[in-house]
Amino acid sequence: MFTIALKDIKQYFKDKTAVFLSLLLPIALITIFALMYGGIGKSEKSRPINLLFADQDKTNLSQEVFATLDAEEGLKLESKTYKEAETLIKKGKRTAVLVLYKGFQDSVEAGKKIPMELFYDEAKEIEMGLLQQALWSNLFGVTMKKGIKGKVNTWIKDKNPDLSDSEIEDIQAQVAEQFEGFNNSEEQSEIEENSELPMTALVGEKKNGNLGLVQAIAGIAIMMLLFSVSASGASLLKEKEDGTFRRLLIAPVSPSGILYGKMLSTLFMAVLQLSVMFLYSWLVLGLDIFINLPALILMILCAAIACSSFGIFMASVCKSRKQVESLSTLIILVISAIGGSMMPLFFMPAIMKKLAVISVNYWAMEGFFDIFWRQLPLIEILPKMLILLGIAAVLTSISVISFKRNLLKMV
Repeated sequence: MFTIALKDIKQYFKDKTAVFLSLLLPIALITIFALMYGGIGKSEKSRPINLLFADQDKTNLSQEVFATLDAEEGLKLESKTYKEAETLIKKGKRTAVLVLYKGFQDSVEAGKKIPMELFYDEAKEIEMGLLQQALWSNLFGVTMKKGIKGKVNTWIKDKNPDLSDSEIEDIQAQVAEQFEGFNNSEEQSEIEENSELPMTALVGEKKNGNLGLVQAIAGIAIMMLLFSVSASGASLLKEKEDGTFRRLLIAPVSPSGILYGKMLSTLFMAVLQLSVMFLYSWLVLGLDIFINLPALILMILCAAIACSSFGIFMASVCKSRKQVESLSTLIILVISAIGGSMMPLFFMPAIMKKLAVISVNYWAMEGFFDIFWRQLPLIEILPKMLILLGIAAVLTSISVISFKRNLLKMV
């Protein structure tokens, strides 16, 4: 019994690289999830939320509102026109825009309904919750007092038309002195009603589908595809171990041709797997895959090429199937975590959002979000497709070099 156990332990430590990778996996996952939940490098001050500000009134009061909101630690304001802000939000680059319409100051001073509106991306509901709190505590802190004063002044003029200007000014001065002691009243309730902030989703209407559905389909599809292509790429090492790889080298085909042939077969399986997943999502889950079919086809192809190159890359840099299994599992789980496959990026701290750009998952998922959620035209999605093809080109180049250097030496 002890002899068998000792034999298995020796066999386990025979491939030291695989042992190291198996120990590295949990360490890497602990680190990644600690970053995701803000447990590492978390500063005492929270990251400010970017808020676009479209001032169509351009008065002293609207400028005061901008200055007040910009001074809030939880907010970072950017002055834009409404059209510029709308474009940024629809592309997923910003969360919301606060619009102060023409007549903002006049309405506040008269105690009337305030012409302002908040337009936002429904996908970023966590940031929207924090944003609303900051707006309520600052925006209405400016408009509330001025609105109540305006309401009182309007009431004085309407109810006492015979008062002289000097008498009205005297009354207004007394009201201003006592205003700091103002507490809840019917006038305050009415001003609060007039100060209601209308909110409109620029991205996230019903026609755009379900955010959770898009997240689940895109995230899981790419993560599982990476596992599949890694297993397919590892078939090169299986052929080496089985002795069939030596026969391939004798055949009238170059070593690079063998690698590209494996990559083509892996690409075919990747395209097939993604196509089946999206067809299933259409037939069973109700995802409208025809919303931008040309963009979807191209994105599937680009994502499949990038993932296939990853699978071949893993086979070319590892020396055994056991190493491929350990290393690919480690890398896939890490890039899936930071790329948004496991958890939506808007839940994550700033450092995770910066790290996300190194993963295939991020660019593929952003492309699918552009198609199904943001409904952007093909020209707006092309940059993400080109980045995926760039990742594929880099990994393939490394694979060719490593294949000739490592795998051929092991034959």
